[in-house]
Amino acid sequence: MAATQTAKPKPKTTKAKNSAKTPAKTPKNSRLEIKVESADITGIDTPALVVNLFRGVKKPGGATGAVDEALDGAITQLIEDGEIKGATGETTLIHTFGRIKPKRVLVLGLGPKDKFDAQVVRRVSAEVVRFLRRKGISRAVTIAHGAGIGGLDPQQSGQAIAEGTHLGLYRFGAYQSNYSESTTEFEKLTVVELDKTRAKSIEAGVKLGSTVAQACIVARDMVNEPANHMTPSRMADAALKVAKDQGLKIQVLDNPEMKKMGMGAFMGVAQGTDEPAKLIVIRYDGDPANPENNLGLIGKGITFDTGGISLKPPGGMEAMKGDMAGGASVIAAMQIIGQTKPKINVLAVIAATENMPGPSAQRPGDVVRAMNGKTIEVINTDAEGRLVLADALCYAREQGITKLVDVATLTGAMVTTLGKACTGVMGNDDTLIQQTIDAGKKTGEKFWQLPMFDEYKDLIKSDVADMKNSGGRQAGSISAALLLAEFVDGAAWVHLDIAGTSTSDKVSGYLVRGATGVPVRTLAQLAMDLAEAASPKKSGSRAKAK
Repeated sequence: MAATQTAKPKPKTTKAKNSAKTPAKTPKNSRLEIKVESADITGIDTPALVVNLFRGVKKPGGATGAVDEALDGAITQLIEDGEIKGATGETTLIHTFGRIKPKRVLVLGLGPKDKFDAQVVRRVSAEVVRFLRRKGISRAVTIAHGAGIGGLDPQQSGQAIAEGTHLGLYRFGAYQSNYSESTTEFEKLTVVELDKTRAKSIEAGVKLGSTVAQACIVARDMVNEPANHMTPSRMADAALKVAKDQGLKIQVLDNPEMKKMGMGAFMGVAQGTDEPAKLIVIRYDGDPANPENNLGLIGKGITFDTGGISLKPPGGMEAMKGDMAGGASVIAAMQIIGQTKPKINVLAVIAATENMPGPSAQRPGDVVRAMNGKTIEVINTDAEGRLVLADALCYAREQGITKLVDVATLTGAMVTTLGKACTGVMGNDDTLIQQTIDAGKKTGEKFWQLPMFDEYKDLIKSDVADMKNSGGRQAGSISAALLLAEFVDGAAWVHLDIAGTSTSDKVSGYLVRGATGVPVRTLAQLAMDLAEAASPKKSGSRAKAK
C-alpha cells in the first residue's frame, strides 16, 4: 500500500449528545507491551521462554534446538517419551533450575508443517499467553513462530504474534467490582530474533499487528457493553473519539436532519424509542485527487433489538445488545485505516438506533419510503436491520461511493445456515466479493458466498409496495440481501451477514467468549488491498502503522 502520509485532515465534527451513563473502565490487558530484541535467547533473564516445535519432529533444530542443547537434551527426551508431540497449541512447561537464564521453557506445538500459516501463529500465540497468565506469569520471551524453518515472512510472523497475543488476552470485566484486583495480568512479551535485519521486519509486523488488534478490541468493547450504556448517542461518541484520534472527518446526523433527507425506512425503525437515532458518517480522504478511488463501509447499529411490535421471545434477548456489531466493526476498521493510511477514499456510514415496541413504534403492515423513493411494506418489525441499511446505502451512493460493503448481524437464518465458523457473503459484483474473501484469507477470518438468484426475488414481492421487508423463513438471509440490493443504485456491492460470527460462545485461539470483532481486520485489509490494486507501482509495499 501507499507510504504513510504525514498530513492529517482537520476533523469536522457534529457533536453527539452526551449520555449520562458512566463509561466502562479500561481493561487491564490494554497495557500489554510487545517489543522486539536482537539477542541470544538462552542468555535472557525471564520467567518464561517460549520456543516451538512442529508435529512429527524428533530432534528440534534452530532456536528450539539451541535451547534443547543448553538443557542437555531435555526437549528431545520428552519427545522420545511421547510427552511432547507438537500438536497445534500444545504447551509443555519445563523448569530449568538455573541451567539457563530463563526460569522456565515452554515448548509450544505448531501442528503439522504442511498446514502451518499465519492463522496458526495467531491461534497458538493466544493460547500460550493465556496459559502463562493462568500460571501467574506476567512477562515472557518468545521466538518468532514460523519465521525460520516454518517459511513464514518475518513481518507476517510478528503481526500474527501481536494480533494473537492482544486478542487472546482480551477480557471484558468493566462491570465486575473486583475485576481489576482479582487476577494477574500478562503485561509484557518480548520477541527475540538474533538476526538484526529479520528483527527489524518482525518489529514492523508487531507494530502493525498491535494497531490492528487494538482496533479490534475497540469493536469488542462496544459490542460487549450493555445496551443501557451503549446507546446510539454513546456509539456516536465512540466514533467521535476514533475520528479525533486519527484526524478523520466526521458528521453525526440527528432525527430531524434524517427526516428532512427522506430516510423514511431508517426513521420508521427509530420511531419506537425515546433514544435519538444517529447517522454516523466518517470520512477518510486517502486519495483526494481521485474521488472515484473509493470504498464505502456501511454498518448496522441497532444498539438493542427487541423485535419491535413483532416482539422476540424473551429467552436470550439479552444478546440483542450486540445487534450493533456491524456498526462497531466499521468504526473500528476506520481506526486502522486512519493509522495505516491506504491510498483510497473511505466513507463509513453507521445507522444507529434502538428497535423498541413503544407507543409510537411502527406496525406490521406499515409502508415506509426510503431515501431513494422506493417503498417497503413492513411485514415484520423484527426485520429492521435491512430498513436502516437501506437508507444508509442510499446515503453512501448519494455521496458518490462506487464500491459498497455493508456489515450487519442481519438474520438468524445465517446462524442456521453457516453456524459460527464463517460469515455469509452476498453481492452483485464477483470481483469485489472475491477481493473481500481474499482479504479474509489474509486475516484468518472466513467467508462463504451464498447465491442471489432472481428466483429468490419473489419472496419479497409486495401487493401494496415496491417490496416487503420479510420473505418468511425460506432463504431468509438471501431474501434480506436482495432487499438491500434495491438500494445500491448500480454500485459494486458486498453484503456481510455476521449474525453468527460477531460473537463466540467459547474460548478458541484468539477468540474469547463474547464479541469477536469480526470483520474489523478484514474490512481494513480490503481497503489496503483495493488501494494497492489502484496503485500497481506500489503493490509490493507493506502496510505500516502510524
